Amino acid sequence: MWLPALVLLLAGLLPVAARAQIRAPRVLAAASMQEALSDAADTWARRGHARPTLSFAASSALARQAAAGAPADIFVSADAEWMDDLAKRGLVVPGTRGVLAGNRLVVVAPKGSTRVGRLRGAALGRILGAGPLAMADPDAVPAGRYGRAALQRLGAWDAVRSKVVGAESVRAALALVERGAAPYGIVYATDVRVALGLMVAGVFPARSHPPIIYPIARLRGGRSAAAEGFRRFLLSPDGKAILRRHGFAAR
Repeated sequence: MWLPALVLLLAGLLPVAARAQIRAPRVLAAASMQEALSDAADTWARRGHARPTLSFAASSALARQAAAGAPADIFVSADAEWMDDLAKRGLVVPGTRGVLAGNRLVVVAPKGSTRVGRLRGAALGRILGAGPLAMADPDAVPAGRYGRAALQRLGAWDAVRSKVVGAESVRAALALVERGAAPYGIVYATDVRVALGLMVAGVFPARSHPPIIYPIARLRGGRSAAAEGFRRFLLSPDGKAILRRHGFAAR
C-alpha cells in the first residue's frame, strides 16, 4: 500500500529537485535598473524559475569585471559603448544582443529649488556651477557621458566642469544630492522616482545628448542554462510592461 504513495511523493518532488539543480542566471546590470530588474526577477521566480542573481553598479565597472573574467550570464548596460567594448573582445554571445529600454536625462534638486528646465548657456551655467554638481563620472560612466554631452550642447559645460563631483555611478550621484552634499545633480528620470525629498528641476532635450538606450546580451562566460529564458522574458511584452511600470521607455 505504501509503495504507490511513495512513488507519487517522489514524482511530486522531481520538478522541485530539477529546479534546484538549474543554476540561476547571474546578471550584471546598470545601477539605474535596480528596482525594475529586481521586480522582473521576482516575477520570473514566481513563475517557477530560479531567481536570477543580480549585481548592480556603473556599466563601466561591470563591463570591466566581465572583461576580467567575472562569472556572469547576462549584461545590461546603460549605453551602447560598453556593450560594444565587450563585443569587440568576443565576450558577447552572437545573436543575443537587443535594446531593452530607454530613459531621459534630468537635473535633480531638493524640492523648492530653482528650476532650470528652459535655461541654457550662461544662465544654466550660473545655477549649476554655483556649487558642487553631482553627476556620474563623465569620463567613463554612461550617465556622466550623457550629462557632459548635454551640457556641452547647451553651452554650459565650461562654466560647470570645475564644480563637477564625479561619482562612481548615477545612484551615487543621486545620493550626493539626497544628502545635501550638492544642490543639483544630473541623473536619469527613473532615478528621481526612488529619491527622497527631491524633484526634477529640468529635463534635458533629447537631442542634446546621444539616445539613452539599455542594450542587453548574454555573455560567453555564462554557465546558466536558464539565462536565455530570462533574457527573452525581459524583452517580451511582459518584461517591457515591468520596465514601463518603473518609468523606463520600453523599446
